Amino acid sequence: MLEEQRKIVRIVAELTMFFLEIGADHISSSVEKEGTEGRISFHADYRPGCEDKLAELERSLSEQRNDGIEDIYWELAGSGNHGQTTQLMLVGMMVDRAEVSVKEGSVDLTLYKELRE
Repeated sequence: MLEEQRKIVRIVAELTMFFLEIGADHISSSVEKEGTEGRISFHADYRPGCEDKLAELERSLSEQRNDGIEDIYWELAGSGNHGQTTQLMLVGMMVDRAEVSVKEGSVDLTLYKELRE
């Protein structure tokens, strides 16, 4: 389970950097565990003109979970150039599903991840 906890930390770090890079002044995140499911939630603001980056985030997080990639490359999340499509796609492959809601000036994001023992 320690490895799963580290994966969650990497996901939170990557997304926090993403929101900072799109000009967020206020970022809140939470991690909740219910049984074998983890839920990572974010609420952030963003700088006007960054809507294309948010669309890219949504596309990247819609990647299908890939356990093989996750097992090999999860340590790369949170390294390299944060906010790049490749980093966000890796996060997308590490979660089961994502819900993204963009409103004028704010974004809500919830990621769901089955936690393995």
